[in-house]
Amino acid sequence: MRTGIATIMQREWVSLGPDTPMRRAAALLAGAGAAAAPVLDASGKLIGILSQKDCFRPALQASYYQEWKGTVAEAMSRDPVCLQADDDLITAAEAFMAHPHRIFPVLEGGQLVGMLRRSDVLSALLDMG
Repeated sequence: MRTGIATIMQREWVSLGPDTPMRRAAALLAGAGAAAAPVLDASGKLIGILSQKDCFRPALQASYYQEWKGTVAEAMSRDPVCLQADDDLITAAEAFMAHPHRIFPVLEGGQLVGMLRRSDVLSALLDMG
């Protein structure tokens, strides 16, 4: 049975712009309980991803210097690994095994249509058998 990831992906998510200040980005991620957020340019194209882990260096520097510095563009990972909306659960599970990420952007026709969490894939696999 081929279950597509489009049925389990998150359709609402926090997104960031490259010019978003790091303190605001970290607060948005923490407030949403999100492991990561896609970074979109002005036209809505995916240009990167910012994870909670990416926020630690600016946060630690802020605790030391008492000042937050930098923008999302300086801390984000460029060219993120993405899945396609028509990928199946097995493809997604293999991607999570091959990469340390907790979440992947999901694209359809080059546009961001969702975010897929590792926990959602594991739950779906458990439901299958």
